[in-house]
Amino acid sequence: MTVAEPAHSYRQKDWTLTELLPDASEETVAARLAEAEAEVAAFEEQREALGDGIEPAVLLAIVNRYERLVEKLYVLGAYGSLWFAADTQASDALAYKSRLEHVLTGFQNRLLFFGLWWKDLDDDAAERLLPDAATHADQRHFLSDLRRLKPFTLEETSEQIINLKDANGISALTTLYSMLTNRLEFTLEIDGEAKTLTRGELMSHVYSTDPERRAAAYQELYRVFDRDANILAQIYLHRVRDWASEFQELRGYASPIAVRNARNDIPDAAVDALLDVASEHIGLFQRYFELKAGWLGVDKLRRYDVYAPLTASDKEVPYEEAVELVLDTFKAFDTDFAARAERVFAADHIDAEIRPGKKSGAFCSTVLPSQTPWVLLNYTSKVRDVATMAHELGHAVHSLLAADHSVLTQHSCLPLAETASVFAEQLLTARLLEGETDPAVRRELLAAQMDDIYATVIRQSYFTRFEIAAHQAIADGAAVDSLDEIYFDTLRQQFGDAVELSDEFRREWVTIPHIYQTPFYCYAYSFGQLLVLALYRRYQQEGAAFVPGYLAMLATGGAAPPVEVLAAAGVDPTDPEFWRGGFAVVRDIVAELESW
Repeated sequence: MTVAEPAHSYRQKDWTLTELLPDASEETVAARLAEAEAEVAAFEEQREALGDGIEPAVLLAIVNRYERLVEKLYVLGAYGSLWFAADTQASDALAYKSRLEHVLTGFQNRLLFFGLWWKDLDDDAAERLLPDAATHADQRHFLSDLRRLKPFTLEETSEQIINLKDANGISALTTLYSMLTNRLEFTLEIDGEAKTLTRGELMSHVYSTDPERRAAAYQELYRVFDRDANILAQIYLHRVRDWASEFQELRGYASPIAVRNARNDIPDAAVDALLDVASEHIGLFQRYFELKAGWLGVDKLRRYDVYAPLTASDKEVPYEEAVELVLDTFKAFDTDFAARAERVFAADHIDAEIRPGKKSGAFCSTVLPSQTPWVLLNYTSKVRDVATMAHELGHAVHSLLAADHSVLTQHSCLPLAETASVFAEQLLTARLLEGETDPAVRRELLAAQMDDIYATVIRQSYFTRFEIAAHQAIADGAAVDSLDEIYFDTLRQQFGDAVELSDEFRREWVTIPHIYQTPFYCYAYSFGQLLVLALYRRYQQEGAAFVPGYLAMLATGGAAPPVEVLAAAGVDPTDPEFWRGGFAVVRDIVAELESW
């Protein structure tokens, strides 16, 4: 007889994917693919209905049919991505993922005709056919947003060739990057014993109170990566060349980063303002690093020491305790917010185990509006892992709040997608600070917050600056080795004379998955963090009155242009003064730390 676990028992385990597919047997997969094939073939028959005389009601019916088809295809693809993330070394997971990428690319090519026909219409014809905003807002926004990228769209055969090229070219290369980097094992001496660690376990030691262990963790990371560094660098070279060939030469984007800005529907001017204002305030963080050196009793921080804790504590937070702390924090903000986060655990959609071969880091994956998102963590019981848990559950809550939208409009653009996650982390920090009057404890908490803001705002914005420079250097014919110096220069700009840099950090860039998988993603973190600092200041001023409007903003998902969503919150992202407002919070923290 099996005894049911208590309702509030949270175990650190893997997730279940049976809501997507009951199993990955050939019988199950073949049946699902046959269903998808039949529906794709049926949708192809709609091509004949697409003509000058098409009626709005007919177009709406086609869009609804397209939405149902996309849902089926998303499920098939997501199963492979999540299975592979859980074990990047599993040959059956890789085989399924590769098979589905090939099949889904074929389906995508057969469905291209619809979007291309819609983009090719003149503005008057398209306006006549758009669904009514009052009754079909999601479908209207989806169609309007498709036309936004009309200037960068090619004819059908070219689009099909590019899709095939991506599936067997750059997508395969970035999969190889994941396989190469997630198979790595690291050795670190801990209490006199050499231990074999995953990357997630290794990097938990960069927060150690032992300065030698911090240095050893970084040195081991780069020692192991250096064995494959030339291969990884070549993968990046081809990633960048492929990006330029498709998006600049063929599609006509003005610059490499303009591609991401357009996909995010964020004005170039907003991203320029964000990056410029972040660089403008680098001195705040250098002042903080100088303070931290004094607290740690050294003349100057080493790069190894940037995330060093201030107290001699190796406190660990058991998984169940961490879950309860995060959910209680959310509940104090809003009970419904907390209830949505708890659904991730109730659905068994969280993988928090530490396992060899598992993808490093953490993420939240939303598949369908009708499904609870899946969350991957590598929980090592460190205090920072609790913040990561809050972050990823914030993503999940954001998705669940937007679950009333279509699969075509649920997802926010990347910069706004970081809003709920970073806000959730801010709530956790505020809870720990609340009522704390001991200066030493407040200093420790505020210092940890500064470390996080540096990592999220400055570090990510300089990753983006590196990408801008690296893409240009490769376009100019530079050798891959020159990227080491470009990257090292971004570190010099960040740290100035406040932090001592070691040579092994020159090739840190090959360890950053985002620049391979999703070029120019990283500024989304800076965008989200500064936006949250401004929003959180409003929450402090308005209290409970702030919550409904904030939740309504999250519930919009991707069903409105980001600039409109931000305007409703009183934000103009192209105005440097808005971003400076976020740094005002940082200035206040540094001032408080300097006062002790």
